[in-house]
Amino acid sequence: MIELIPDWLGNWLGQDGLDTIKYLTNGKHMAWYSSVKFTLIAAVLGGVLAVFFGLMGAAMKQSKIAPLRWIGNIYTTMVRGIPDVLFLLFFPLALEQLAELVMAYMYCSPEQWSNATGWPVCREAQWLLSTNEYLLMACLSFGIVFGAFAANVIYGAMQAVPKGQLEAAEAFGFTEKQILWRFQIRQMWVYALPGLSNVWLLLLKATSLLSLLQITDIVSWADRLGAPNYLSMAGLVHPDWRWKYYLVLFIFYILLTMISERFFAFLQVRASRGMARSN
Repeated sequence: MIELIPDWLGNWLGQDGLDTIKYLTNGKHMAWYSSVKFTLIAAVLGGVLAVFFGLMGAAMKQSKIAPLRWIGNIYTTMVRGIPDVLFLLFFPLALEQLAELVMAYMYCSPEQWSNATGWPVCREAQWLLSTNEYLLMACLSFGIVFGAFAANVIYGAMQAVPKGQLEAAEAFGFTEKQILWRFQIRQMWVYALPGLSNVWLLLLKATSLLSLLQITDIVSWADRLGAPNYLSMAGLVHPDWRWKYYLVLFIFYILLTMISERFFAFLQVRASRGMARSN
């Protein structure tokens, strides 16, 4: 990286500036920059799943079938009451151990079951998850948790759609399902987007918990890079610099928030096109 710097710029930066650039572009820092992809993937995929679960939850909450209404209400009530960090830890670990239990019944002999002293029962039943698999389960956890919040927002937005338009659609012969998807859901976005933007920002902040699932994300790298660095040959390379790296993360999340607000403002304008407005 430092070889690409022109001579005139290197002369202007001086040796201290070149050393700083060299330090910020070493292998560990490049891995830190690369780990941003985990945060962005978790946020985008988790957000898509949250909207999906939110639509399903809102549709069940207003269903005329009582069991579906119960499921919708239980989902939005119970999941919203569980701390994000607890759900993020519970779901992947529970799924991992459930898969290992199934594999233990499939591959482990009765002797291995009777003589088992740990978990899993036998080596064949051990499921070693990669970073990508943990990331997918984290996205699913985010979708389920924040989908409960999105369901309440979407349900309220559905109720805000003028009843007269739904009654007119029914009078024209549209079925209940067609009214839900072609009229109510299409028009509710203008009412739901302000609330969904808040849910998105909450999800965005929750991506800082990815390191709890053994995912080396930007928070984990910031902690590693900023911790006091001692080398036996050089002594103290640098003291505790974690606050500097966390400051970079503050700026990073603030920039994501600003971009998100502009994006939702754009969506709000798009969703409002053709909607009747009161003077």
